[in-house]
Amino acid sequence: MSEPMRIFDRRLLRLRRSRAAATVDRVAPILEDAAERLIDRLDDTTHRFTCALDIGGRGFVAPLLKARGIPFVTSMDLAPAMAQRGGGLPLVGDEEWLPFADGSFDLVVASLSLHWVNDLPGALVQIRKALKPDGLFLASLPGLPTLTELREALQSAESGLRGGVSPRVSPFPELRDGAGLLQRAGFALPVADGEDIDLRYRSPLALLRDLRAAGEGNAVLARDSRIPPRDLFPAALAMMPEAEDGYRVSFRLLVLTGWGPDATTQSKPARPGSANVRLADALGTAEQGLGEKTRH
Repeated sequence: MSEPMRIFDRRLLRLRRSRAAATVDRVAPILEDAAERLIDRLDDTTHRFTCALDIGGRGFVAPLLKARGIPFVTSMDLAPAMAQRGGGLPLVGDEEWLPFADGSFDLVVASLSLHWVNDLPGALVQIRKALKPDGLFLASLPGLPTLTELREALQSAESGLRGGVSPRVSPFPELRDGAGLLQRAGFALPVADGEDIDLRYRSPLALLRDLRAAGEGNAVLARDSRIPPRDLFPAALAMMPEAEDGYRVSFRLLVLTGWGPDATTQSKPARPGSANVRLADALGTAEQGLGEKTRH
């Protein structure tokens, strides 16, 4: 069996998240808003959860879970410093190699963290196994067209300076991929939806500072390791479109919802041929044979 393609430098990601533990509060409004939008999905269920796993919440998820009366929350992060500020029982762990026995949690929440995973389908399978039967998985991650303005500006500026481009913004999934990934991982009742969040900056440079403060710098393995040309970022930032109310930045929040399979509580589609009422009777119409003309 072949190994999954490696897209991200996980070692570099760990270092950046460690540094970001001291600066992430600078982007608290954005991360808090994303966490609240995700945790509000708990209002859609009558389930009561007692043991939750917070993956990469950066200190903004675990407090919300505890405020909802969930007594046991584990906050796992790739970086030790970020795990310590998570707000739950701190645990250093890798999303690609979850250190949990099957059925350990009845709720798993991943807020803006899974987009740095090389093998997302494999990580989702591990999360599903860590869930108890009828346990809930909630995740949010940035999806296309997030950061399109920055991506296009950098590509255009670098192409003009060097005659070619290198990846400087992380690739993001599309909404249409979400439910398929959940279904492939074995989740029951998989749902994926998207929500656009309005972000505006006074200057493009402020956007770069926020990305750095959150630990969201470029960690793509195929990135250009050379020192960028001195004029690259000034040229790119000058190309970003400006509106009357500042610089608008695309940010689409993809939300994934899935349940741990449980044959005792979750409904399943009926076996083909098991219906005991004809569709024609239910609709109050006359049944017709193939090619038969409609009778009035």
